[in-house]
Amino acid sequence: MSLFDRTNQSALGAWWWTVDKTMLSLFLILMICGIALVTTASPPVAAHLGLGDYHFLFRHLVFLVPTVGFMIGLSMLEAQNIRRLATLLYIASVCMMIAVLLTGMEIKGAQRWLHIFGFSIQPSEFIKPAFIVMAAWLMGLQKTKSQFPGNAVTAGLYLVTITLLLLQPDLGMTLVVTSVWAVQIFLAGFPFRLLIGFILLALVGLALAYSNFDHVQSRIDRFLNPEAGDNYQVERSIEAFQSGGIFGTGPGQGEVKLRLPDSHADFIFSVAAEEMGLLFVIILVGIFLAILLRGFNRLMQSPDIFTVLAVGGLLSMFGVQALIHMGSSLNLLPTKGMTLPFLSYGGSSLMATGMAMGAVLALTRRGARSSIARGGLMGRKRYSEADEP
Repeated sequence: MSLFDRTNQSALGAWWWTVDKTMLSLFLILMICGIALVTTASPPVAAHLGLGDYHFLFRHLVFLVPTVGFMIGLSMLEAQNIRRLATLLYIASVCMMIAVLLTGMEIKGAQRWLHIFGFSIQPSEFIKPAFIVMAAWLMGLQKTKSQFPGNAVTAGLYLVTITLLLLQPDLGMTLVVTSVWAVQIFLAGFPFRLLIGFILLALVGLALAYSNFDHVQSRIDRFLNPEAGDNYQVERSIEAFQSGGIFGTGPGQGEVKLRLPDSHADFIFSVAAEEMGLLFVIILVGIFLAILLRGFNRLMQSPDIFTVLAVGGLLSMFGVQALIHMGSSLNLLPTKGMTLPFLSYGGSSLMATGMAMGAVLALTRRGARSSIARGGLMGRKRYSEADEP
């Protein structure tokens, strides 16, 4: 019996006919584009470090294979299993982040990586989707069991998460987590005054970060006043966009990447603009928008509060991270070393994003068809087990 036969009753067949194949295809397209961009952007960086031309490409592919496996594997799970895995991942991430503070490698003034079996692992990438799913579960649980202090527990987990992030320090990741939690609070229907208070508190936190972290102050000052310091990376990034024009210089023909540090990771969007041109950049932006619009459209049809909060949060994480990367490349936001989901080099980011989007695909799956003759969908499966771990 073929996988594409609607009468296929296997687990794989059921997955194929219920998963959002359009969204899955868009994720795979981004991954293919990422392979092409890392191929052309990484050799100059590798040569500068005295490594082989395709050192970073090989490592990118090594991480990409399990990323696809995680994404598809997680997309086959039910809601309660997504929650359980998120809980385990959060606990593991917290332990690894504590280990980072004690024994982790310091790179460019930040202590965020663990060196395991020849690879650098960034635990903070994994704590983002884990926290988002756990926050959705706990806030949703309080909706169904008013005596359960889900919101208070979520606030405690948030404080633990951002404390560990700021100790590294990683203000950019803290901003992403805070923004996503604010979206979840909004989706959960909290009083508007509480959301306003949360935004004011976030602004106070940003002011404290500006006054206490020299690198934060430097980046904001250089963004507001380019003459306040060195803007070499931003200037090269803008030069890449200008050099690429509408149709680009051609794959592998870009020159700005030779002078742009971390062009394979933090400035992959600039490499795409120079070599592939404005039209390709617009297509990339369109793919990201299509994923967000399609995801939120599926979300609006869900009756389950956990699904709404979890998928809404994970999609917001995906969008905020892309927005920060693109905005930094165009000097619309202060520079921040943020990867572009599925496109930039970065094993931890790649796998964490794959896990997050696998959860999105799982939670937005349609219910099974009642019969081929009726040709309609049964009532969408309602995840009533929201009170399960």
